Amino acid sequence: MNPEQIKKDWNLRGYSFGIFKDPPGQVWADFVHKTDELVVLAEGEIEIEIEGKSQQPPIGKEVFIPAKAKHTVRNVGKTNNAWYYGYKK
Repeated sequence: MNPEQIKKDWNLRGYSFGIFKDPPGQVWADFVHKTDELVVLAEGEIEIEIEGKSQQPPIGKEVFIPAKAKHTVRNVGKTNNAWYYGYKK
């Protein structure tokens, strides 16, 4: 999984690109954005809860979070993780 290729793809689709690196136990709780968001796990483990429904996507799987959806992202692993995120421009 090449972050530069993901960044290029997302830019073509109208999304920004950023990277979060979280320690074990990090929780980003109850966020709501005015725009759609994409998330892809690059390393470690992650749990994404969208409107009360949780999933633990494998590395490389793109997750779509619709605009105005309440969501939480958690590092559920025992090691640091890294994940890519992008917001619809």
